[in-house]
Parts: sequence; structure tokens; C-alpha cells
Amino acid sequence: MTSEAISKSRSGPIPDPQEVLGRVPTGRSLYHELAAAARSRGCRSTVADAIAETHAALSEIDVPATEMEHARRRLAEATGEEERLKERVAAARGDLRGRRAVDAPTEEARLELRAAAAALSEAQTERIAAEQAFEHERRRAMAARDARERRLRLRDRLDNRRRAARVQLAREVYPTFRMALAAVPAGDPDEAGTEAGEYAGSELAASLAAVRIAELEGPVTLSERAVAAFATASPAEARSVVPPQRSGDDARMDDEPIVRAERILGVSVEMDDTL
Repeated sequence: MTSEAISKSRSGPIPDPQEVLGRVPTGRSLYHELAAAARSRGCRSTVADAIAETHAALSEIDVPATEMEHARRRLAEATGEEERLKERVAAARGDLRGRRAVDAPTEEARLELRAAAAALSEAQTERIAAEQAFEHERRRAMAARDARERRLRLRDRLDNRRRAARVQLAREVYPTFRMALAAVPAGDPDEAGTEAGEYAGSELAASLAAVRIAELEGPVTLSERAVAAFATASPAEARSVVPPQRSGDDARMDDEPIVRAERILGVSVEMDDTL
């Protein structure tokens, strides 16, 4: 990869290197770790702008909330009420005709027909409103479905571009990472291969080597197992970064696992006290 392919700048909606490498074990893949280390050193992938654009487009998608079920129930109830009142009007009208046919009193029948017709008119108004509300919610549901499908496509595109970026960035720093393996506990450059996909060594060693080559501003929290790895580091590993021998208390401090970890990793180290 040429220097033109990866420029030295920071940009794009990507995880902060401190977020990825600030705790060991990181819980991330080697590609994630190396990409974070590369970004901390100022590297930028060729797809960084595309990632930023896709992320921005994704964040602008608004999936409208819908109340289709409520609208459907309202329409069903309104339609049912209208049909019931139509039957009531028909019955009232038949009763009025029957009374007239036998010359019986019609006042009560006429009042019932008038009340039934008024109720039917109100029910028809409600049914029309329910139909309009249902159609409105149907259109919103279609818009929501389209938005969800577009969001899914953009997420897939973003994931693919981020994956491509990680591969590029990991390749950029892999030679440096491979050399750093010689300095960390259980690290072995011979197990690194020529690219991240070929790495066959210790996951912990890989995480520590990624931290060693990164330029982190904050401290790194090590698990008890990670600290223990420095406690049992071989003399060769310890000498790989320890400056000329000191005497007295300073010399004894070099044997402390946390101090040794800081000297090997080149960052401030804290022990995870949540375990």
C-alpha cells in the first residue's frame, strides 16, 4: 500500500483507538486492534470518506412510527357500527310503514327512525374518518418499510467499507506489529505470518503488541491475566525495552509487573479492579 493510498489524517465515524485498545483483553479481532493502532498513528484508509458519507446517510434515516393496528381496529369497529345502525334504520322504517298500513299511532316509530338515522349519519362520518386514518397509516407503514430496507442496505454497505478499512490499516502497520511481538510476553514473530489473517499466535500477545505500537493518550487497563503475563515474562522480553540497569529501589521497581508492563507497552497501565 502506497503512502498516497493511506494519508496521514483522522476522519470518519470510526471507533476511537483508546476505546478499542484501552482495555486488554480487548474483546476485538486482530484486524480491529491493528486498525485502531494504525489510526492512533495517524493512518487513514482510502475508504474513510466513503465511510463518513455512508454513516451520515444512515444517521439521517428516520423510520416513522406507525399505528396500523390501532387504525385497523378503529376502521373495523366503525364499519361494524355503521352496519348495525343501517339494520336499525331499516327496522325502524319497516315498523313505521307497518303502523301506517294499519292506521296505528306512528309518533313513537317516527322518533325511533329519526334517532336511528341521526346515529347512522354519525357512524358514517366516523367510518369515513377511520378510512382516512387507516389510509394515512398505510402510507406511513409503506414509508417505514422503505426506510428500514434502505437502512439495512446502508448498514451492509457501512460494514463492508469498515471491513475494507480495517484490512487496509492492518496491512499498513503489520510489519511493525510483527516486530513488536518480540517484545511482549508470549509473543512470537514467527507465528505472525505476513498478514493479520495468517496470525497463529497468542491472542493476548497480539493485543499487547497492538498496544505497544499504538500512540495512545490515555491509560490501558490490564486484566489480572495480562498483568500476570508480565510477571512471568522471560528475561529476554524484559531486557527488550528496559534501559541500562539501575540500582536501589528503582531497580527493584523494574521487577514489578505493572512497571514492567508500562515499560514494555510504552503507556500508563492500570490493573482491572473489577475482577
